[in-house]
Amino acid sequence: MKIVICASMAFAEKITGAQKELENLGHEIVVPENMERHLEKVFSGSESTQEKIKDDLIRRYFEKIKNSDAILVLNYDKNGTGNYIGGNVFLEIGFAHVSDKKIFLLNGIPEVSYKDEIVAMQPIILDGNLSLIE
Repeated sequence: MKIVICASMAFAEKITGAQKELENLGHEIVVPENMERHLEKVFSGSESTQEKIKDDLIRRYFEKIKNSDAILVLNYDKNGTGNYIGGNVFLEIGFAHVSDKKIFLLNGIPEVSYKDEIVAMQPIILDGNLSLIE
């Protein structure tokens, strides 16, 4: 299965770990661009925003989702929010939903103001177990 990983770039190290695990399970994995720079933590918040604009990263990632079978949201705890799903990933979930792609969440749905919208998109919750993806 071709899977696009969606996650906060704060989880860059965990993205590469999930990528390796899923590739070992036989999946084709797409990760965010410039992962090396994020792993090296060379971006400031404003640089990351400028990169999204200059390189049209949101639209380009939507194209990758469109050409995949599924997305996997790596939603770990961040900034005091359990199972964090930020704005960009929420957009990606919505795009996957309207594109009829499978949506996998590594962990449960966070307690956020847009929880009902996430529930309505009917993601498959993996409870931390990547081997459940099929």
